[in-house]
Amino acid sequence: MKEQIKVRGIVLAQSPIGEYDRRVVILTLEKGKISAFARGAKKPNSMLSGVSQPMTFGTFTLYPGKNSYTLLGVEVENYFAELKKDLLKVAYGTYFLELASYLTRENNDERQILKLLYQSLRVLEKGIVPAKLIRCIYEIRLLTCFGEGMQVFQCSLCGSTEELTHFSALRGGVICNKCWRHAIDSVWLVDSCLYTLQYIISTPIEKVFSFVVSDKVLERLMRISKEFLGRHLQGDFKSLEMIEVLEG
Repeated sequence: MKEQIKVRGIVLAQSPIGEYDRRVVILTLEKGKISAFARGAKKPNSMLSGVSQPMTFGTFTLYPGKNSYTLLGVEVENYFAELKKDLLKVAYGTYFLELASYLTRENNDERQILKLLYQSLRVLEKGIVPAKLIRCIYEIRLLTCFGEGMQVFQCSLCGSTEELTHFSALRGGVICNKCWRHAIDSVWLVDSCLYTLQYIISTPIEKVFSFVVSDKVLERLMRISKEFLGRHLQGDFKSLEMIEVLEG
């Protein structure tokens, strides 16, 4: 008979199964992304009702089955209760969860993505850093954790480290002043945009949300991040539609 196991992680998604059960997707420190069945979680008096909701972070007790796990209990460390009081923050948080779910796999080492996701939700909940900037940082750093990070320390065409003035999603990173005409999608790196990209890529995750930028730089970061993600991700993220509606 298999023994119970404990894993630390965060619920990415949940869906109903039958009349009383739920299927939960959990991003874990130990086993990557896994699925588990929460028996009776849809019943109002179930101990698993609240703890099987998305954004629940803690230690999960599981019983391993042949193809999935059964959720037995959760020692909750964070519900992100304050975040869930703001509909726009919920939309952003859900988007972060969707992206993490799209890129992670079972039995992969997803520790960096889990850490990035948790820090992103914490900063989003506090409201000190603008949500749009948190999104840019999360998107750019997430692809780096996934192994598809942009080149921001040398020209993606010639390798030069001097006069890095433009960015090209097609070329995978920054372009120097001599090469930018050879990239048809090149975008000018305004003001401190280059330094900001380098900071996002290289700074420890615990410190990567410790800055703000001007509206001009934020607009350019949003464009760069959107175009770069478009080159690597083909998913349809429903939470983005909600963000667009709520932000008008």
